Amino acid sequence: MLTAGFMSLLDVSIVNVALPSIQDALDATVAGTQWVVSGYALTFGLVLVTGGRLGDELGRRRMFLFALSAFVVTSGIAGASSSEGMLIAARLAQGVAAGMLAPQNTGLIQELFHGAERGRAFGMFGATVGLSTAVGPVLGGLIIAAFGDDGWRWVFYVNLPIGLVALALAARWVPKREPARRGVVSQLDIPGIVLLGLAVLGVLLPLVQSEHGGLTSLWWMFPLAGVFAWLFVAWERAVVRRGRMPVLHPRLYTSTPGYALGATVGATYFCGFGGMWLVFAMFFQQGLGYSPLESGLLVTPFALGSAVSSALAGRAVARWGRRVTLTGLGLVVIGVGLVAVLVPLVPDAAVGYAVAAPLLLGGIGGGMVIAPNTTLTLDRVPTNMAGVAGAALQTGQRLGTALGVAVLGAVFHAGVTGGEGYRTGLAMAMLCTVGFTLVAMTMALFDARRHPQRRLAGQQAPASREGPLT
Repeated sequence: MLTAGFMSLLDVSIVNVALPSIQDALDATVAGTQWVVSGYALTFGLVLVTGGRLGDELGRRRMFLFALSAFVVTSGIAGASSSEGMLIAARLAQGVAAGMLAPQNTGLIQELFHGAERGRAFGMFGATVGLSTAVGPVLGGLIIAAFGDDGWRWVFYVNLPIGLVALALAARWVPKREPARRGVVSQLDIPGIVLLGLAVLGVLLPLVQSEHGGLTSLWWMFPLAGVFAWLFVAWERAVVRRGRMPVLHPRLYTSTPGYALGATVGATYFCGFGGMWLVFAMFFQQGLGYSPLESGLLVTPFALGSAVSSALAGRAVARWGRRVTLTGLGLVVIGVGLVAVLVPLVPDAAVGYAVAAPLLLGGIGGGMVIAPNTTLTLDRVPTNMAGVAGAALQTGQRLGTALGVAVLGAVFHAGVTGGEGYRTGLAMAMLCTVGFTLVAMTMALFDARRHPQRRLAGQQAPASREGPLT
């Protein structure tokens, strides 16, 4: 499961370093190559909740195998693309497959593990998230260097052998369990899926196109997204009143202890976490003239620290609860804050060395945020809602990442074009990350004070006194 999750998240970032090669090989436009990246992120975020609901209704093992198969096939098509349009279409389809796959990971962990062992499983999942985000540029640079002109194709082809092995092992090892409700596609809340998709699209599309004027040309989509979100909530409440199962139960946010705050903490943290990598890439490559591989290697201390601490934090959350998250957020603030202070002060040749230790410290903190927060947020969610609850959590993280990329990118460019240079731009962007992290810390502290003795439940509890969300 973690192998499949790693591949789907890796493809968010690994393609960035291949864009110049893609543009040369396919004679693609700049806007077209950007859609190779943003189109994947867009469809990924759009179908997460739908994928979670399908897993809850039809069975998570079945959806896992189907989505993983689709991801392998679309990866092969992307690698074999002979034109810009074919590649963009393949990436859009690949994003749909990844968005269908991702909720099955959290849903299966929620279903198959309980208590402290669930914390350890989510700790491994958190390490996977951190590694996939940070390792993408490094791995992409290595593949491009190894395969030359066709290296961009192998950025996609590399998913085929890994995906096929994961598919064979998942077919053998993932347990066959029937869903609590034997659902069929015809019983799905199709109007709810459409309304939610339009609301998410209205937020994501301007953000993923922010580097190409999306915020100014598509600003009207934000209020439209608000209208669709209001219609979605009203429709879901009407579906519940009629005794049917909605795509996203309103009581998931209002009556499940800690879910709403945990989802908000995760989304806010990802605003700073997701945007950092774009800013670092622009600073090292455009500002200091480093290669994509060198740029990726310089941020690996964050990935390594995150991978190690995430696994350990997954074990600690069963005993220490929300305090693990608060400690991690504090370390992120210190580490990223030190980067903002040091970069303007050191010479170009020493920047990589100067930021290594602060990034390692920030990575250790980051590993203590993602997995424990996921564990605590989903702990009281009934098993029959595990897929869609995890999907909604990840949708918030995708939205947070898109917002963070837009905000941090804009702040970075403002610092650069304002006459202060790349160093000031990076420092300003890192201070934005600190700001987002402090907001997340405030909400986590509020959650800790509301539930001072909170521990993992060890087994599923009803979402409220009114009973489970059925």
